[in-house]
Amino acid sequence: MPICEAFGSCAPNVKWIVMSEEISSHAVFSNAFTLLLKLWRFDQPPLEHRMDAVPVGAHLTPEYLLLVRNSQLTSSDDLQKDQSKIKRLTRLSSTLSGEPIFLDSFPKLTLWYRQHQACIASPLSGLVPGTPVHQIVEALLNFMFRKINRTGQSLTPAISGSSSSSGPGNEDVSLHLKLPAWDILEAVPFVLDAALTGCAHGRLSPRELATGLKDLADFLPASLAIIVSYFSAEVTRGIWMLASMNGTDWPSPAANLATVEQQIKKILAATGVNVPSLTVGGNSPATLPLPLAALVSLTITYKLDRSTDRFLNLMGPALSNLATGCPWPCMPVMVALWAQKVKRWSDFLVFSASRTVFHHNRDAVVQLLRMCFAATLGQTTSSIASNGGVGALLGHGYGSHFSGGISPVAPGLLYLRVHRAVPNVMFMTEEVVSLLMHSVDIASSLVPAEKLKKSKYVRKYGQVSLAGALTRVKLAATLGASLVWITGGVVLVQSLIKETLPSWFISSHGTDPSGSEGLVATLGGKALACFAVISGTFAWGVDSSSPAAKRRSSTLEAHLEFVAGALHGKISLGCNKATWKSYVSGLISLIVRCTPNWLLEVDVEVLKSLSTGLKQWDEEELALALLSSSGIGAMGASAEMIIEGGMNFVR
Repeated sequence: MPICEAFGSCAPNVKWIVMSEEISSHAVFSNAFTLLLKLWRFDQPPLEHRMDAVPVGAHLTPEYLLLVRNSQLTSSDDLQKDQSKIKRLTRLSSTLSGEPIFLDSFPKLTLWYRQHQACIASPLSGLVPGTPVHQIVEALLNFMFRKINRTGQSLTPAISGSSSSSGPGNEDVSLHLKLPAWDILEAVPFVLDAALTGCAHGRLSPRELATGLKDLADFLPASLAIIVSYFSAEVTRGIWMLASMNGTDWPSPAANLATVEQQIKKILAATGVNVPSLTVGGNSPATLPLPLAALVSLTITYKLDRSTDRFLNLMGPALSNLATGCPWPCMPVMVALWAQKVKRWSDFLVFSASRTVFHHNRDAVVQLLRMCFAATLGQTTSSIASNGGVGALLGHGYGSHFSGGISPVAPGLLYLRVHRAVPNVMFMTEEVVSLLMHSVDIASSLVPAEKLKKSKYVRKYGQVSLAGALTRVKLAATLGASLVWITGGVVLVQSLIKETLPSWFISSHGTDPSGSEGLVATLGGKALACFAVISGTFAWGVDSSSPAAKRRSSTLEAHLEFVAGALHGKISLGCNKATWKSYVSGLISLIVRCTPNWLLEVDVEVLKSLSTGLKQWDEEELALALLSSSGIGAMGASAEMIIEGGMNFVR
């Protein structure tokens, strides 16, 4: 950030010779700016366009980066026992001030960042003819489209009604562009808007547009980030015409588009996900939104060498995320074009494109979740998951071990690759709970018993011991918690505990609520208890050291209030009675033994109500353990319980 602020404010009048290479302030700025954007993960699309719950690791912003830096400096007193952190902190402190730094400390960066956010939020406005920014816009347009300007045409009427006919001469253009990088970046969005408008109205050919964008990026490489972010925002607005990828105006993917779609379907089928036909009907050329077509055309103009790697590494992830969110077959079209350019990348590109299916097809997401459970529990005949366990879930990486495409990919590895493409993850908690209970049904049916009829599961998977069944149930619960946490983070875990689980217990599941105890019901309750507690520990931690722990008390208290209300008959349940009893006793036992600090944040009256309900189930010892772990406020209730019950507990 300091390098960007300093070198972005310098005009490129001075150059330095470093290892026989001439370097300007623009080059230094562009390198630092590119690295900053990679740290920021700017390639992720705006969250409001993605999902209701935010996946783990999706909170990176410039403010967050500074927050991390400041928190490391202020936490030095707590790190005296951690030598590795002390050394890292010392290195950081030796180069930067020990005082907290905020985004406002970098006024030029702050100004650009606000403009960046404004460009994402709404269409461009506010460019006034005759202002310095307008003059830079005209200079950039004349620089990018010099051949058009020599013919007397002009793109500037597309901007705020400017009436310039031919623009300044070459010397004037050069003079206008001897400016600090921040001043140029401020004008770039208006330049891009004019260029897109010119192409849409026929004043620019697609080839001229791509060439002009390439010239701009070569002149100031940092402008690539503006090109990507502005075009991405314009695609999400959906106001631009579709570009026909017919091979005349725009490059054509027709040579291998059908092959790419078939390979995507083959990759998914090898993992156990079967989707309807992915091929595009009809013989009409494929289309892309105009800004996306311009981006793809720009990327394929780059030669593949070490000097262009950093540019492609900057544009590639953003372009992939953008195409994933566009209607089918935008991603296959992009992959087909790049596979034509670099055949050795074909397998990787096709595999990357497979995640698009999960953005458009909710059933494919459910199938993949089902395969994750089946692989982990050894409930599939696939060679990649025959033995179950974490190895079967995650496999051994990617490869191209058989002719015609990538070898089968383990379902867990595929899910880690594709889960960010799912547009709305709030349905995931219900699906995971359903799959967890299905896994319990299978695990319990494998336990041998007298006169046990061999179910379809026993015939398929063989028998296991009760301990083995319980181990499978705990493994399934851990997997379910991991999937929920990775997919939606704290928001999805809170939704699970506050909404999904209470709703599941209230609903009927085709069983008699007053039915007798059984193995399936008991294991089901234990599975849900493990699932809830492990999910909570992922999201909140076991103590108060995690920042997310501040959100824990309200969610946990609401859930325990629900449990207490159901124990006292204030809430009618639709689930099996044995499942409910197993869940409550398992939940309280796990919290008392594993996360007792959670109880210190819950209202004592709620805990007293819970303990009273447990006593009604003859669970006096568990009720006392609950109160004993609940802090000073519950000591009186603990003493009363011991006196009233005449119990003699040895602590």
